[in-house]
Amino acid sequence: MSDPMRPRAALRTAVVWEVLQDALERRVKATGRQALDVLDTGGGSGNFAVPLARLGHQVTVVDPSPNALFALERRAAEAGVADRVRGVQGDARGLFDVAERGGYDVVLCHGVLEYVDDPAEGVRNAVAALRPDGVLSLLAAGLGGAVLARALAGHFTEAKQALDDPNGRWGTGDPVPRRFTADRLTALVEGAGLTVGAVHGVRVFADLVPGVLVDTEPGALDALLKLEAAAAELAAFHSVATQLHVLGETRGTPEA
Repeated sequence: MSDPMRPRAALRTAVVWEVLQDALERRVKATGRQALDVLDTGGGSGNFAVPLARLGHQVTVVDPSPNALFALERRAAEAGVADRVRGVQGDARGLFDVAERGGYDVVLCHGVLEYVDDPAEGVRNAVAALRPDGVLSLLAAGLGGAVLARALAGHFTEAKQALDDPNGRWGTGDPVPRRFTADRLTALVEGAGLTVGAVHGVRVFADLVPGVLVDTEPGALDALLKLEAAAAELAAFHSVATQLHVLGETRGTPEA
């Protein structure tokens, strides 16, 4: 899957795209259908939905923001995939008011669990939207990455607060309501009845490296992308990643 975003932005998404590419290819092979049905909960303006539609998949985006859905419609039209992208207003809690239960081969739940009242319910709803042998792509903010970032910025009290807080928040000014450890995310996925296929750390180094270095140093971007990819699968780096990605598979999904 070619990265649909600018090279600098690729640092934030490359690992997830790689995992998604593999999952989509396996589902295409298993189903015999080139076009899969994908549900993107909290998909916003289509950072993932539009590129997936470019691959030929049918994508339904559920998002509570009318502005994000308007941007999605415009972006899909500009990309020539308006016929393969459908945006509907809704949220994870009332998912089946706007989306079909058991109607999707792949469900994306990216940047959603941080904001819902009940993360376990959010995961259960995402899983209930899957067809048999479906795949869940779950992406959420990591606790360790926030602690490390606050400490490196010299905000040691805030770093300690995030470490001690049950929701991983560093203070009242923290814009993220909730963060997760890899263990907590995998427990949510398994608790919803899925098998954990893979866990990856996302943005292990990207948020810590000065942007000017990546933008101006010859070869730095490619080298950093390779480093991110190499570290992403190693459990030792999950604890310091800015985000965590978990791939969940329904029982009986064939191995790659």
